Amino acid sequence: MEYLDFELPLKELENQLEKCNEIRNESKVDVKDTYKNLKAKIEKTKKNIYSNLTPWQRVQISRHPSRPYTLDYINALTDGNFLELHGDRNISDDKAMIGGLGKINNQSFMFIGQQKGNNIKTRQYRNFGMANPEGYRKALRLMKSAEKFKIPIITLIDTPGAYPGIEAEEKGQAEAIARNLFEMFSLKTQIICIVIGEGASGGALGIGIGDKVMMLENTWYSVISPESCSSILWRSWDYKEKAAEALKLTPQDMKKNKLIDKIIKEPLGGAHQNREKVFNTVKNEILQSFKELKSISISSLLKKRSDRYISMGVFSD
Repeated sequence: MEYLDFELPLKELENQLEKCNEIRNESKVDVKDTYKNLKAKIEKTKKNIYSNLTPWQRVQISRHPSRPYTLDYINALTDGNFLELHGDRNISDDKAMIGGLGKINNQSFMFIGQQKGNNIKTRQYRNFGMANPEGYRKALRLMKSAEKFKIPIITLIDTPGAYPGIEAEEKGQAEAIARNLFEMFSLKTQIICIVIGEGASGGALGIGIGDKVMMLENTWYSVISPESCSSILWRSWDYKEKAAEALKLTPQDMKKNKLIDKIIKEPLGGAHQNREKVFNTVKNEILQSFKELKSISISSLLKKRSDRYISMGVFSD
C-alpha cells in the first residue's frame, strides 16, 4: 500500500495495527483492547483526513498509482466482454487512447478513454495517458461508428493532457482536438462523460463533450495542471498548492459553476480503497443517466447539448 504525504499519520497507525496482529499470532498475549483502540483511531483519522481535503490533496489522490484506470473500469463494467477497436485508419493505433464495444446489462455502449500504465513499462507503452492526434482521430472514428449504429457513447477521462511533442503538433494535434469538439456537438446518439482521474486541458476536453458529464469525488478538471500553472505564474512549482486552490478544479467547484451534472461518491480514501464498490457505483450512474437520456428525442438532445456549452461562462451583473 502506497501512502501520500498527508496520509502519513494513517500509515503509522496501520503499521501499529499490523504489529499488533503479529504479536497476537505469534504469542498468547491478549491484545484485543489494543487492537480495538487502534481500529477506532484509524477510522477517526481517516474521517479527519478525507473530510477536509484541499484541492491539491484531491489532485494527489487522482494520481494515486493504485487508482483504477480506464481499462479497469471497462473490464469491470462489461464483465470482461470488451471488444477493443484499433487504429485511426490514417496513421497508427494510439495506445494512450482506447475504445471499443461492450455491454452493461445487455445494453451496448461504445467505450472511449485515455489509458495510463501501472508500471514503468506500461506507462511508456501508453505514453502516460497522453494521446497523439491519431488517438483523437481514432476516438472520433469510433464515435461516428456508434452514431451510425445508434449505440450510446461513454467516455472515461483520465489524462495529464494531450501529448505536447513536436511530432504531435506536426501531425495536427490542435486540429484533431478541435475537430472532435465540433463533431461531438452533432453526434446523433447519447454521450455520457465521466472524469475518473485527471482531466487536464484540451486533452480531456477532446472526448469531453456530452449530454451528461460527471466526475468522481477525488478527481480534477481544468485548463492546466497546478504545477504548470505555478511554473507560469510564479516561475516555480513550489506554489502548486496555491495554484490548485485558484484554479477551482475540484468536482465541488465544477458542480457549483454548473460545468458538470453530478459528483460520483468514492469510498473513503479514494477509488483505490474499494474498487468493487466504485465500479458498481459508476455502473449504476451510467445506467441511470442512459435511462434519462434515451427518453429524450435526438433533436431535443442535440439542442440541449449545444445550449449547455453555449451558456457556459455567460453571466449578468
